[in-house]
Amino acid sequence: MDVQLDNPVYAIVGRAADEIGVQAYAVGGVVRDYFLGRHCTDIDIVCCKPQQEQPDQTKSPETDGAPSIGIELAHAAAKAVNDLEQKGFSATKVSVFKNFGTASFNLHHNGELWQVEFVGARRESYRNDSRKPIVENGTLQDDQNRRDFTINAMAVALNADCFGTLLDPFGGIRDLDAGLLRTPLEPDITFSDDPLRMMRAVRFATQLRFRIADDTFAAIGRNASRISIVSHERITTELNKIMLSQVPSIGFKLLDKSGLLPIIFPELSALKGTETVEGRSHKDNFYHTLEVLDHVASKSDNLWLRWAALLHDIGKPCTKRYDPQSGWTFHGHEARGSRMVKRIFANLRLPLDAKMKYVEKLVMLHLRPIILAEDEVTDSAVRRLLFDAGDDIDDLMTLCEADITSKNETKVRRYLANFALVRQKLVELEEKDRIRNFQPPVSGEDIMTTFALPPCREIGIIKDAIKDAILDGRIPNDREAALQMMMDEAAKLGLKPVSTI
Repeated sequence: MDVQLDNPVYAIVGRAADEIGVQAYAVGGVVRDYFLGRHCTDIDIVCCKPQQEQPDQTKSPETDGAPSIGIELAHAAAKAVNDLEQKGFSATKVSVFKNFGTASFNLHHNGELWQVEFVGARRESYRNDSRKPIVENGTLQDDQNRRDFTINAMAVALNADCFGTLLDPFGGIRDLDAGLLRTPLEPDITFSDDPLRMMRAVRFATQLRFRIADDTFAAIGRNASRISIVSHERITTELNKIMLSQVPSIGFKLLDKSGLLPIIFPELSALKGTETVEGRSHKDNFYHTLEVLDHVASKSDNLWLRWAALLHDIGKPCTKRYDPQSGWTFHGHEARGSRMVKRIFANLRLPLDAKMKYVEKLVMLHLRPIILAEDEVTDSAVRRLLFDAGDDIDDLMTLCEADITSKNETKVRRYLANFALVRQKLVELEEKDRIRNFQPPVSGEDIMTTFALPPCREIGIIKDAIKDAILDGRIPNDREAALQMMMDEAAKLGLKPVSTI
């Protein structure tokens, strides 16, 4: 089969390969995405000496075992690109990673950008206790053998004498048509050699909505414990790609079914299951969480809002109690869950910055709009919600609306109608009272200056009284009213002003 390669990158690389006497192939995801009709800007090139010139399968001393021929082709291709500058082509400086025998550059043409990465064909072998392979020079066939899945093992020739020829030794096209994920070699070998491929199988199944072949999936279960030798960073990269997919619950159900989830994310796995006492059961919080996650994913592509959805009930297992009167309770699970976020982020090597704080806040507040929706929606309660949520109020409302997963349609309609009222009041009160990111009109410094006070608890008492009065609507959010209340509250505490402000 011939592939119609219209992208000019391939012809340029092919000509450079011919000039230095090597064979070059586009491989992996870019070939897969070509047949799936998906735009791809990351182009992987594998190169090797012509078959009759293949060297002995020995380590390359220049790169501690990694082939260096890819570095040579990268430099030749980058020069060929820059020689076409008058036709609108340009390439960045080649980045070389000698220890891995790889090189890459960015190619610009007519406003488009591609990242082109080069590597020499290689064969790999692994030790049981490490993902770091022993790398040797190899043929294209060796390189295809080491690929993770048949759909990623296809290659397209770029040299002039065979340009566009598809090499598909494992039936990748057939599996693409069938929506199937299979390993090129025995799956136990594939996954034991590189356990991250188990996470990639789940990720591709989620992103592409493909089925993992039965023998391949069974091998993931047999090799699940091997995932422990993979770095948290690599695992979390795959988790984030699952999170950003259209229906992320697919991936988490596969992680659970395969046995990977308890190893990589025990806190989420702990949400699984129901318990019955005296004929009363609670819902399975794992599947509820995934339903909430899918609802949020349908509304927003914000990765951190999706993480908040995944973690919103994470505190339930450790707060679960059974009460003979009220049944199952999870009192305080929002506070417990919020405190768990930092440890989970640290374990998964997620950022411990404002993104984590955002997730902590949404987990802590996720019940507040629901409680509002159960009672009368008062201006005071809405002001306090707006004060606590600040600029994240819209995301919080999205999360809370997604959290209504009841199968009782009447109950769902009632909640959503009340949420709509909450949203309306949020807009009205923000326009009127300017509560979002509210800063009290009277500062602690104002109080200290007026009453000649050092830092003390009386300052906090006065500030809280002013804040509460504004949020309750007893005084307007302006400086004159706040100053008057400062004087009234200070008088109650026996304080006398020594200056005016």
